[in-house]
Amino acid sequence: MSPHVILRVVSKVLIPFIVVFGFYVHFHGEYSPGGGFQAGVILASAVILYALIFGVDAARRAVPPAVVRVGFALGAMLYAGVGFATLLLGGDFLDYDVLHPDLSHHTGQHMGIILIEIGVLVTVTCVMIAIFYAFAGRTPEISEEDW
Repeated sequence: MSPHVILRVVSKVLIPFIVVFGFYVHFHGEYSPGGGFQAGVILASAVILYALIFGVDAARRAVPPAVVRVGFALGAMLYAGVGFATLLLGGDFLDYDVLHPDLSHHTGQHMGIILIEIGVLVTVTCVMIAIFYAFAGRTPEISEEDW
């Protein structure tokens, strides 16, 4: 039996809970501490835990670097897109009230905030994973024997 069996089993149990907690923090960010940034870091920590237990190559197969690059670009574009949509609808940049002018004030606010926070969530998650991949994939300049 491999010495890492317990770590692998426990991480397979923990990773889904980490992901669910990340989405909980995201969707309850309006009412409690949290939001897209905190949730993005939590979701990235699930991928990083997976990479630490199963290896960086396995993590790169599960979440390929190309998907990460597209993810942080799309997240930033969603954030900016909501701002430009509010400009095109006649409001100020990120003035959520113009998103649903015929409905109540709160409907446009909620829709705008959720879209912005999804953009932040995707961007932060992908940037954190990209930073981890960059550091984990580098080759050491000094060999272990030279230390």
